[in-house]
Amino acid sequence: MRATVNFPAHGGPALPPSLLFRNLSSSAADVDLSPVDAHFFKRRGAQNKLRIGGFICCTGSPGVWGPCGTNSAQLAVAEINKRGGILGREIELSIYDAGGPLDEVLDRAEQAVAFDEVDLIVGMHTSAVRVGLRKVTTRHRIPYIYTPVYEGGERTPGVMAIGETPRWQSRPSIHWLADVKKASRWYLIGSDYVWPWQSHRAVKNYIRETGGQVVGEEFVPLGEDNHEPHLARIRAAKPDVVLISLIGTDSITFNRAFGECGLGATTLRLAGAMDETVLLGIGADNSENLFCASGYFSGIGSPANDDFQIRYRAMFGPNAPPIGSLGQSSYEGLRFLEAVAKKAGSLSMAPMLAAGRNIVYGGARGPVVVRNGHARMQMYLAEADGLDFKLIKPV
Repeated sequence: MRATVNFPAHGGPALPPSLLFRNLSSSAADVDLSPVDAHFFKRRGAQNKLRIGGFICCTGSPGVWGPCGTNSAQLAVAEINKRGGILGREIELSIYDAGGPLDEVLDRAEQAVAFDEVDLIVGMHTSAVRVGLRKVTTRHRIPYIYTPVYEGGERTPGVMAIGETPRWQSRPSIHWLADVKKASRWYLIGSDYVWPWQSHRAVKNYIRETGGQVVGEEFVPLGEDNHEPHLARIRAAKPDVVLISLIGTDSITFNRAFGECGLGATTLRLAGAMDETVLLGIGADNSENLFCASGYFSGIGSPANDDFQIRYRAMFGPNAPPIGSLGQSSYEGLRFLEAVAKKAGSLSMAPMLAAGRNIVYGGARGPVVVRNGHARMQMYLAEADGLDFKLIKPV
């Protein structure tokens, strides 16, 4: 299904389910193509535009991040086009829903390549979608930038992942909780797909490093909102910390129930895919003893973040969807693309991949260093403080 949606200049758009939103970029003057890039765009049928498919979860459990993710991508496109585009080409951005059944998402990807002639894909969605979508992009030789927190280890040719990974996100936090909070008993609960599976494997090693032990682990189907059985098992296991790898609305309903049943007052929580958007859903009454680590928090006091937030609110208004790490990663992805294309001097696959393996780019997070295809950024440990996060320390 396709539709054209004109987003308002102020206020966050309501995202209807399972739709393709097209032509979300501002206009810019056409410029001449170099012979090499003219061949590339002639092959893609894109003429003078750089057509980017933004695959962002707008429905399902991770759909809570869709509004900020869409706005962040639009903001990046507007800024880049104002600077003259990517290698002089105006970006034409189309947003595709990456939520819902995987086969439907892959169908949208095939249509994006075949009919909309997208030149590359920027994705803010689950790792389960990434595993399926990378088969499409590899077959069609479409560069694919994956932006959110993930399990690490992505080496598929053509895929460039820039999100936080357990080695830099979870390990320092686990050691801090062990050292400062004397946590030794851990219970792991996550959504039932690849990111929690693989992240928990790494987390278990980090817990062992501290001398701690895992007293329970379970994986929950996406969309599950009855958490009483999980909470009963947690209560019986008596952990010091519950490590939560649930996503989106599943994390919201779990953490609400966790607080409402009284566990929040006695048991620490360390969450992975947690940001301000999810915290607002959980509510101040249910966020006691809730910690998380991330490469981005809206409260980071840095010139890069301050400038990003000023521009975000200027474009979308004071009532725009809240900014969080998952949603704003769409902005990071497009800034990464701009830096990679500039370094490569081309938008062809091989030069881009070579340039993207070792590069430094700047976004709302500040400087991010990519070495041998692995992104490193400043990480922060934070504790929920009502409806906001209080930064504890860089980690």
